[in-house]
Amino acid sequence: MTLLIQSPLDELKVSAGHVIALRLFDLANEIDLGRAEQLWARRAQRATARSRLVGTPDKAVSFGVPPLALALDPVQFDAGDVTMIAAASVRLYDFGIAVLTLRLPAHDLGWSDFTRLVNDTNDAIGPASATPVWGELLAQLRELLGEALDGPTTAPLQEDYLIAQVDAFDKPMTAEALQLRADLVPLLSGEARPLSGGAQHDLLRHRFSYHPDDLVVITWDRAFIYEPQQETDVADVLEMANAQLLEMRVYDEMLDDELPRMHDLVEAARRRTTVIASRRYAKLARRLHALVAEVTVLAERVDNALQVTEDVYLARVYAAAMELFRVPNVTTAVDRKLAIIREIYTALQSDAAGARAELLEIAILVLIAIEIVLSLMH
Repeated sequence: MTLLIQSPLDELKVSAGHVIALRLFDLANEIDLGRAEQLWARRAQRATARSRLVGTPDKAVSFGVPPLALALDPVQFDAGDVTMIAAASVRLYDFGIAVLTLRLPAHDLGWSDFTRLVNDTNDAIGPASATPVWGELLAQLRELLGEALDGPTTAPLQEDYLIAQVDAFDKPMTAEALQLRADLVPLLSGEARPLSGGAQHDLLRHRFSYHPDDLVVITWDRAFIYEPQQETDVADVLEMANAQLLEMRVYDEMLDDELPRMHDLVEAARRRTTVIASRRYAKLARRLHALVAEVTVLAERVDNALQVTEDVYLARVYAAAMELFRVPNVTTAVDRKLAIIREIYTALQSDAAGARAELLEIAILVLIAIEIVLSLMH
């Protein structure tokens, strides 16, 4: 993409926008959203809301279980040489994910200053920073909503995402003109040094527009959104894709931990005596079957968390985000490990049946021997 070189006097100015930092946590196995609403209303004494996509008809987009949105107290942190105050909120998903959000306002900034604000925000509260902000918010959330968490995690997995959103420039702007006048590469890459032509092409490959005056560019860890109507649907869809990625990572790591443990248990059972092997095999088989059933049900619930049907534009953005975040790859890995566990389950069932048959043969031989001895005694 060719970019026009402009003087500072001709630089784009962001009249209104936001820098939105997301930090996702695997908070628990499940979250009782109804119970969380009750606890929040009683302890925090604030209103709650079930999320929906404001710019999209309900019949076009369907939530499996609408997430619960809660407003938190504003957060203060240092970004560069400036102290920032960000609005904080959290969105809870029933499959155990909490999405903490910090939203920084941006007003009357030149494009280079807006880019600097985005990168300074990432440096201050991004994944490489040592800020305690996210930990403090998570601790507050656990304290208020702990009773609504089923199987809370002690060391939760995390994902992060950064969104630069512009609601208005100082003059009307089309998506085509914006791509010519604004250098999106430093904003989306966080790199101060220029990127090669190929790297720039890959970075800006996922671009979408529905109207002439809106634009979405998504990358692995950042996105730029220009939305004059100030709708949040695209940002919400990107959040959901990140939530699905994190939850599938949770299942993947859980199976990674479980497979060696299952192997050791199977080997231990096979070293036992034949008399009790049948019972041990059956117990292990039931455990494997329960694990497969649990992960399969949970994974299906994550897959069905958001269904985009009639809104073709939003479906394209959602599909691109899922592919870009490599959610299908993680899902495939989970399915492959489940298939291995199913094979182990089948082998255990076969071993259990063989052990039972062997035990039955021994019992028959013993009975025959007893009958012979008794007949000889008579």
